[in-house]
Amino acid sequence: MSASDKPAPPRRSRARRSLVIRRVDHVGDPVGLAFLESPETDGDAVLDRIREYLGDKLKLVKAEVSRDEITVEIEFRGWTEEGTRMASLARDLYEKGAKRSALSMYRDALDLDPMNAEAMLRLGLAFAEQEKFTDALTALKHAREFGAAGAELLVAMGQCATGLNRRATAIAYYEDALKLEPRNFIARSALRALGHNPPTPRKQSGAVRSRRD
Repeated sequence: MSASDKPAPPRRSRARRSLVIRRVDHVGDPVGLAFLESPETDGDAVLDRIREYLGDKLKLVKAEVSRDEITVEIEFRGWTEEGTRMASLARDLYEKGAKRSALSMYRDALDLDPMNAEAMLRLGLAFAEQEKFTDALTALKHAREFGAAGAELLVAMGQCATGLNRRATAIAYYEDALKLEPRNFIARSALRALGHNPPTPRKQSGAVRSRRD
């Protein structure tokens, strides 16, 4: 096969996507200050904070600021399919015990696709398992903003916040986890350990069937 017959390498695709930055995730950090500034009078400062947070790989297109959320439209380039495959391989390695190699592959997946929610989530969960709570919470925030969701994510964020002595934030995450899974044992136990009584899960009403004798 001649050089001209070789298949062309995959090209980076350009994409636009929206993400949501939540106030509760950024209490006390520079992005959190954007919620305290007025978009009307300090719009440039707000946008500068968001750009710095997004980094070089995600280009800010526009941002809409509300009391509790900043909805951001971003543009980025990446190899989405390749990043997805890399993240899947990394998870297989992690589950087989090759954790160091898996972490490296998760980072590679994010190099390929900087908006890969699965890679960012699994990287955050791995850091949480290692009790690297600052790194873990940073990654989990990004994963949530990229579209990851579920009780597992919120419980892990609660564990990180607890490890960083951020009690109020941890309680908020655990309560959000219970909204999704009211009987989640880990979240309920963690709330009790923090001196906060979890809500009593409502009993599911069963269907009543009548029959003739």
